[in-house]
Amino acid sequence: MEIKSELIQQHFKNLTEKQIQQFDQLFELYSFWNAQINVISRKDIEALYERHILHSLGIAKFISFKPGEKVLDVGTGGGFPGIPLAIMFPETQFHLVDSIGKKIKVVTEVAAALGLTNVKASHSRAEQIEGKFDFVVSRAVTRLVDFYPWIKGKFNKESKNAVPNGILYLKGGDLKEEIEESRLKAELYPLSTYFDSPFFETKYVVYIPQ
Repeated sequence: MEIKSELIQQHFKNLTEKQIQQFDQLFELYSFWNAQINVISRKDIEALYERHILHSLGIAKFISFKPGEKVLDVGTGGGFPGIPLAIMFPETQFHLVDSIGKKIKVVTEVAAALGLTNVKASHSRAEQIEGKFDFVVSRAVTRLVDFYPWIKGKFNKESKNAVPNGILYLKGGDLKEEIEESRLKAELYPLSTYFDSPFFETKYVVYIPQ
């Protein structure tokens, strides 16, 4: 069965031919790699475009990354949200990091197959990554109270974007207690505003300005 990126095209109208082609390739690439290295649930592969790619692109509904900005994707797994965002913003630099080497192998192979020159992948812990970034993105890696110390101090002081530099965290469920526990100043943006599928009813972009 061939699955293509129509779902992405419905929600993002201004994609170039190259971007459409790259999004189309993702099903075949992830089906191939997932059969060898389990980066997403086997039963989820049929729902790749909704549950992984469109979910990742919820960040692109909230913000447009600028050319030259640097984005760190912490705990990227097989490349989410970093790979879909790198396709969407080809002039923004993305550094995808995971502490599990075989997941980073998938990221490297997928990025190479897509011809993504704006993706760097590291088998590393976030704390060990050198350099400064405009934004840190992540998809429900751990609780915010544990996550924040990993990336504290990694932000550029100057913001180039209409959205000030900070964390963009994809998370679902009731987040009130987790945000209170973290003592971070967080803003919640429901993905149901952008996407009408039931999958997104309890999903959010959590934005934490620096």
